[in-house]
Amino acid sequence: MPWLGWRRTRPCVTAATAMPTELFRNDSHTCIAFHDLVRGDDGVQANQFLILDNGQSALIDPGGALLYTPLSMAVARYLPLKELTYVLASHQDPDIIGSVDRWLMYSPATIVCSRLWGRFIPHGVPHYQKDSGADRYLLLPDQGADIPLGKTHLRAVPAHFLHSVGNFQFYDPVSRILFSGDMGASMVDTEYLPVRDFDAHVPTMAGFHRRYMASNKVCRLWARRVRALAPLMIVPQHGLPFADPVTIGRFLDWIENLTCGIDLIDEHDPVFA
Repeated sequence: MPWLGWRRTRPCVTAATAMPTELFRNDSHTCIAFHDLVRGDDGVQANQFLILDNGQSALIDPGGALLYTPLSMAVARYLPLKELTYVLASHQDPDIIGSVDRWLMYSPATIVCSRLWGRFIPHGVPHYQKDSGADRYLLLPDQGADIPLGKTHLRAVPAHFLHSVGNFQFYDPVSRILFSGDMGASMVDTEYLPVRDFDAHVPTMAGFHRRYMASNKVCRLWARRVRALAPLMIVPQHGLPFADPVTIGRFLDWIENLTCGIDLIDEHDPVFA
């Protein structure tokens, strides 16, 4: 039987306290979270994810230049960088894909992103860098696509305006994990474990979602799409994951009813908080 849950692996080579977490493992498929590579005041806590299947690999939202060295060292515990298949970017922000030049230079990976950002992400690549042209990009249409990976695929799930105009999340049908980018993000300073007390967790999410999600309409559409996927986990790029049906259901109920973004603006009182 596949293993689905929380397993800490050996300390990461970058620091004695850095420990990746295996979210899923069976004989041919593994999902790994790196969650403690951002140190101290260097930046906002962020999670990065590596999926391995039958000799191919995908690195999701690897972050900016701040994270390239510790993340590349952590990934190298699982495979040589010269064998990395994909780097997946949910959207264009620096904390998502600001290190694109290093991944293009030091790995053969194809960069996967929205077609909207295919002309913008290369702005982070020096013009003289070799082997960084259009053939290194897989640009996703607005409706999403299946990305072949080993003997399976990852599904690029549209999540536009949550919070980027060209935003994708990535669903793994083997583990049934939805890597949700900024949706579900929380600002916490605790051990990387699934959310248990949803009511206590809401204050760590509320301000961010009110400001960064475009409107209640797109939140409702997203929740409907996710209910149809029926993931076993929702794993955001920041903060803690949701990993049981009750907590996932409560999160979807909460986001469906959230007033956010342009809902909070009128001509007299443009207030987000």
